[in-house]
Amino acid sequence: MNTDNKKNLYYLEELSNYKVADDDKDVRGWEVMDNDNRNIGKVDNLLVNKNTERVVYLDVELDKSVIDNNYQPYSSRAKDGVHNFINKDGENHVIIPIGMAHLDLDNETVSTTKINHDTFSRTKRVKKGTRIDRDYEVIILDTYVRSENKTDYPQDDTFYEREEFKR
Repeated sequence: MNTDNKKNLYYLEELSNYKVADDDKDVRGWEVMDNDNRNIGKVDNLLVNKNTERVVYLDVELDKSVIDNNYQPYSSRAKDGVHNFINKDGENHVIIPIGMAHLDLDNETVSTTKINHDTFSRTKRVKKGTRIDRDYEVIILDTYVRSENKTDYPQDDTFYEREEFKR
């Protein structure tokens, strides 16, 4: 991860004076299901953008079935078959933009209607508690929102105005 970038995101547990609003659900510990209703893991933490004072990502600890698929992740920017990154042992977390997550309050689960099990298997993972920088955010969005025309994202706070971050 590039550590030169300004820190935009904080794990909720890092922010002692922040908490989930009373009218919102705290989804930590909830199971996460893909678009085929397959379990992909559990919400471990929430990532907050301090500038907007909003949760923008769910930090998900992946289920063993996702990791055991043993796919090599890829990036839309990879050229000539060369991968930009690989998953390493101990990397078992991914982030999901809050706008791509739907809450099932009755069953206390989170679902993603656009992301399937294979996509999660191919996604670049990180270790629990890793500092999330813009480079990783772009990799995630490239993976989840595959489009030939989307290769760069704004480097300012308009980045979080995308649909993937709205709830």
